[in-house]
Amino acid sequence: MRQATHPIEQRLKQLETHLAQENPVLLQAVQSFRTLDQVAQGMGLLSREASYATQISWWPLISILGTFSAGKSTFINHFLGEKIQRSGNQAVDDKFTVICYSREQSGHVLPGIALDSDPRFPFYRISREIEQVAQGEGERIDAYLQLKTCSSEKLRGKILIDSPGFDADAQRTATLRITDHIIDLSDLVLVFFDARHPEPGAMRDTLKHLVADTIHRPDAGKFLYILNQMDTTAREDNPEDVVAAWQRALAEEGLTAGRFYTIYNPEVAVPIEEEAKRLRFERRRDQDLSEIHGRMHQVEVERAYRIIGALEKHAREIQEQILPFLQRAIRRWRRRTLWMETLLLGGGGIAFLVWSLRAGHWRDGYYQAPWFESLAQIPFAPMGLWIALALAWMGLHFGLRKLAARTLLPRLRKEAERLSVRGDLLNAFLQNTHPWHSLFRSNPLGWHRSARRRLAQVREAANHYVQVLNDRFTNPSGEVQNQEPLRSSADQEVIR
Repeated sequence: MRQATHPIEQRLKQLETHLAQENPVLLQAVQSFRTLDQVAQGMGLLSREASYATQISWWPLISILGTFSAGKSTFINHFLGEKIQRSGNQAVDDKFTVICYSREQSGHVLPGIALDSDPRFPFYRISREIEQVAQGEGERIDAYLQLKTCSSEKLRGKILIDSPGFDADAQRTATLRITDHIIDLSDLVLVFFDARHPEPGAMRDTLKHLVADTIHRPDAGKFLYILNQMDTTAREDNPEDVVAAWQRALAEEGLTAGRFYTIYNPEVAVPIEEEAKRLRFERRRDQDLSEIHGRMHQVEVERAYRIIGALEKHAREIQEQILPFLQRAIRRWRRRTLWMETLLLGGGGIAFLVWSLRAGHWRDGYYQAPWFESLAQIPFAPMGLWIALALAWMGLHFGLRKLAARTLLPRLRKEAERLSVRGDLLNAFLQNTHPWHSLFRSNPLGWHRSARRRLAQVREAANHYVQVLNDRFTNPSGEVQNQEPLRSSADQEVIR
């Protein structure tokens, strides 16, 4: 039974306390995450000190990605109404900056360890993941992350993440790892490109990671592609050619649908002397900025669907991906163990037979083996022989079981990486190879009727939560709804 004093349980209770006032639907989802944790812990996918609920961000999260000097920081400053981010071609932040609300008028800048060590933020223990992809870089977390606070009311209840220039080569592996982590957690991803560089072909690698690797995601709708600083193209003979060049570049990477925005910051815009052109540019800019800001304001709604989607996704992954993976791994392990036993015993038997024939001799018409004469002199030879053989067989069997499991790990590790699912699949596999578990079990440890029933309950609950959210935000029948409106997380404070 879970103890109330357990750290993971304390974190879940703190989360429930917040959600009790903000979003009752998500409050119920926390209990469903507990049920999911029980299944995963029983299978060895999660430790007793871990929870799927703590591996996602429960705060509405907006990430700003893009190429170097694409105007990301300027866009953030304009949206918040405060100059919190440095901007310009030279004076730019070279770290991922997490921006949160604070009541204090004077903002603070905190090092990356403030994010890496605080479970309330989406970068909790990110240093461990960085260390896995770039050895030695996990200890340099302050070189990758920083936390800034801001008193802008537009930020209340949200988290913004500003990224460094994406096309920088330095620390590239770790930077890409953090970028992927941000994309997975975000409710809205704004991808910025610079209209001042009309040759998108020079940024082919950037386009690949920010476009080609994202369009096939199930949550591809959360990506907005933005061509910024369009005012600089006003002096071109045909500024529409710049937009067309970027649209063709994105189409070559597979992005043939979706909204493509063209904006610029009115506060630092290049003057446009021709009146008709200026009005046309301003009209398009205002329209696109209005749509972008609208998506940013409704990110709290998308956050609720994201969390419910994560709950259903984890439950589906266990049953449709992790379970088959473990079943295949156990079958391979069983076959490899039996083959190793067969080869070893067969080879040993043949070698023993050859030795016996060479070492023995004939006497009175019978072949006498030296080892048989030695055993005949031992008291209780038959019983002692069988006991010795049984102990030797047990030691050999369990040793080969362990060896077979270890030799499978490199292959299983590669397969697990391709699956990209939550949970320690290798640990779950090794749990099934312990000596006290049968070699011939058909299902992995922890997978039984109760586990199947719990997963079914979680998936049914997730569908129910979605229906409740739909009832709050849609009304296809046109009937009057008597439900309380969903309380906005703008009434809550991320940092007190």
